[in-house]
Amino acid sequence: MPEDSAAEVTAAGIARLAGVGRAAVSNWRRRHADFPRPVGGTETSPSFSLAEIEQWLRDQGKLAEVPLRERVWQQLSGHPGGTVAGLVHTGCVLLLVRERPSAWAELAALPDDRLAALLPLALEEVLTVRFGVPKAVRAPTAGEIAPGGTATAVPLFRAVADLAAELGGPREAFEFLLGRHLDANPRQYTLTPSPLADLMAALAAEACEGTVTTVLDPAAGTGGLLCAVQAPAAPHPSAAPHTGAPDPVAPHPDVPHPSTAPHPSAAPHPAAPRPAAVLCAQDADPDLAALTSLRLALRGDADIRAAAADTLRADAFSGLAADAVLCHPPFNERSWGHDELAYDPRWEYGLPARTESELAWVQHALARLRDGGAAVLLMPPAVASRRSGRRIRADLLRRGALRAVIALPAGAAPPYGIPLHLWVLVRPGAGRGLPAETLLVDTAALVPDAGRDKLPWTALHHAVLDAWAGRDGSAAGAGAPAGRDGETVARTVPVVELLDDEVDLAPARYLAAPATGNDASELAAVRDRLDEALRRARGLAPVPVPTRPGPRPLTTVGELARTGALQLRTGGAGTAAPGAPAPVLAEHDVLSGGAPSGTLPDGPAEDPVLVAEGDVVVPVLGGGSAARVVDAATAGAALGRNLQLLRPDPAALDPWFLAGFLRGTANNRQASSFASTATRLDVRRLQLPRLPLAEQRLHGARFKALAEFEETLRLAARLGEQLVRGLYDGLADGSVGPE
Repeated sequence: MPEDSAAEVTAAGIARLAGVGRAAVSNWRRRHADFPRPVGGTETSPSFSLAEIEQWLRDQGKLAEVPLRERVWQQLSGHPGGTVAGLVHTGCVLLLVRERPSAWAELAALPDDRLAALLPLALEEVLTVRFGVPKAVRAPTAGEIAPGGTATAVPLFRAVADLAAELGGPREAFEFLLGRHLDANPRQYTLTPSPLADLMAALAAEACEGTVTTVLDPAAGTGGLLCAVQAPAAPHPSAAPHTGAPDPVAPHPDVPHPSTAPHPSAAPHPAAPRPAAVLCAQDADPDLAALTSLRLALRGDADIRAAAADTLRADAFSGLAADAVLCHPPFNERSWGHDELAYDPRWEYGLPARTESELAWVQHALARLRDGGAAVLLMPPAVASRRSGRRIRADLLRRGALRAVIALPAGAAPPYGIPLHLWVLVRPGAGRGLPAETLLVDTAALVPDAGRDKLPWTALHHAVLDAWAGRDGSAAGAGAPAGRDGETVARTVPVVELLDDEVDLAPARYLAAPATGNDASELAAVRDRLDEALRRARGLAPVPVPTRPGPRPLTTVGELARTGALQLRTGGAGTAAPGAPAPVLAEHDVLSGGAPSGTLPDGPAEDPVLVAEGDVVVPVLGGGSAARVVDAATAGAALGRNLQLLRPDPAALDPWFLAGFLRGTANNRQASSFASTATRLDVRRLQLPRLPLAEQRLHGARFKALAEFEETLRLAARLGEQLVRGLYDGLADGSVGPE
């Protein structure tokens, strides 16, 4: 048996290998006696031998060849120590490939048993040189990879080296695998999206008084913020034969996770992050500290210092005087160490209350800065106004430490429903003048009502940095940034004005209320459009024609797929091509009838599922009945998550006929699963009658007319809401008379 037979795969992994839904895998297990038996897992979530599954899929004609990246991911998922341990081990191997490609080439030419015996020594040597000893702050040692444990992972290590060559280098391979892990475990990690990380790094570079060479992240997580200040290095000179030409593709394939390439919004602005020579990271989770170390080491040649310990209770960098601190701290912690740290010297601005863990992180960041150094922290909005923190906020203002509070739009970072804040702080130094004003920015007015997938990061990035540049009235900031309808989004407020009983620093409190943007003439135009939409809706209103229903032979989507009358594809895969991000047809676009509003994540090129005219797209979560026929304007968009695509053969199925019957309430009810808290639709169980193509088209024409009527009603509802809101606002602010 080949050595990689130890790798295991779950039912979800089998579905991904074959490009089908999990229901299909369950059907195969029931219907095929030769389907491989489970080799691990549990009764409700079994795992199977990857090699046996691959062979069975090939024998059934369901798999021609497993793509290398999918094979490596499945081997990594089946690592004996778990996926995270596998990531650490593969990261060490990729660092060896990057730093000493000739040594890896010699090892790779050996038989598996010799490679397993010699690899730990080679890894220990390269890690010692890269991270140094006897530093207490370093990457994981290769001693974790004992020769016995290496033997089962040798196929994985060989494959990941091949993946590095395919994707453009060790950095790209590690980012791809890390991104897949993060995407598979979205609730396990709190990530800082890459555009926000870029903005925070740029702000720190601008706010720091002097050159930024040392940067600390005391709550590093997977290292996204430090990646934003570490520009991707060119391929290691010695690695050229193995990596090929520099890869222009951003290395990370997942949306919630920071990419390693600067965000487009940062490129044209003079405040782009500057590479740092020393990067310091601390996290309470040893696995995350190890992953961050390796991730940063694979990106460049900066001095990497990482520690695994509770930052507030066991600060590993107590003597550090950093140029900049970037931090996305944990929110709302009650057990952060209030009692045992009551007399800690870091509380220069006051002992934080037990409910004010965020203010403990603020003061920790200030304590680790040199004089004139800058910190940028992501904060929940309540920290700006909670009564329990007002004394510390007041002292931060009086002593010139807090320089700006920037309100981000909802959707900028998790938790996505809350408009988080950025706090910009500078450590005051002896002989330095104290600022008389504090910058307050509210970016909500820059954002259209389109959800977090459509946040205008370019506009946000420039507006925030322009507001910072112009906080002192300099020419660089002349003309404060403006939001919708010209309202101001930034203002420098005198410190004395902020020092009232509440010390409420919420930016919206100090900025002018947004203008309604609707005078009487504009509202009259909205009313005319509403009248036209209502007239059109009356003309399109269908007239029910009674009929006597009789029994009709039925078929299912699953049967139609098996006979070739339609194809089934699942959404959510794929990454953006360099320089040409494809729009994504998201679940809410299907439900609302809107244009594609999502975007694909950056990462190594991976083909998404693209919709074509005449396709039928169905949401599979939520329990509602919805189906959308793709028109010419939507064709070419990528298929988003939680969507199923049905591509009918036009010689056998009319798409409007198919979509209409898929929307039947009873049809959806009998095809839905209630096995969990979320209702999930099994599209293969949806039924429709067996009718000749001519009769299908008759039904399809009626369904198409219903869809047009539905869209007209949606337009009328939107116009009516706009008119009502405008009249309320106009009457309240006097722009519309009561007559």
